Amino acid sequence: MHSQSLSSEASRPFVMWQRIIDWGQEHYRDRIFNKDERIPVRPGLLYLVQRGAVRLTGVAQVQPPTTSTPSLPEQEEAFLGFVGTGHPFEVIAQPTVNLQAYAHTPQTLVIWLYWHDLDNWPHFRREVLDALRYQHQRKLLWLSILGQRRTIDRLWGFLTLLIEEYGEPTPQGYCLPYPLTHAQIGSAIGSTRVTVTRLMGRLRQQGAIAIQGDNLLCLTQPFAKAVS
Repeated sequence: MHSQSLSSEASRPFVMWQRIIDWGQEHYRDRIFNKDERIPVRPGLLYLVQRGAVRLTGVAQVQPPTTSTPSLPEQEEAFLGFVGTGHPFEVIAQPTVNLQAYAHTPQTLVIWLYWHDLDNWPHFRREVLDALRYQHQRKLLWLSILGQRRTIDRLWGFLTLLIEEYGEPTPQGYCLPYPLTHAQIGSAIGSTRVTVTRLMGRLRQQGAIAIQGDNLLCLTQPFAKAVS
């Protein structure tokens, strides 16, 4: 898998990571969140996932069709991806989309900093910028997947991209370490929960995917065969 982690020993000595954790605790910049608890985020801050995983979503204002009775805009929430342990993330103010973050696993621990705080650790600042640049490249791949006409192509592209990023090796193949609902997958690829359930069943019948443990999704075979 090609997942990049800021917490890997190859990219940073343990002493540096521990120093940042200690700094966050000393300055009251860390907090533990329960599963599905909303994380208060705002533009201008940098967030580091020390433990667990964060789920990012976007809520867009969608104006319903014009009717004789005025109504308020509807809100549609879309799953935008995960941020795993050792990874940074930030939110950028958007006029039409409200970005939100939730703890995806129990006891998710997050540290937040101002960008100028990173002046204390110049090398770490470079690592953070590299990680955010990598995330941007993955988002471009995601956009190219969303351009596929067939829903099955968008679904498989999304699953392979996600598991390539976060998957862990198991006897059944590479598996996501976090559960993901069909409704969340549907919101990510512009489809419905019912359609995703039907297509996931088709992929399971073909042996392309498997479910392990607590509804953890695994990929077991190449793309070309899976979508034939």
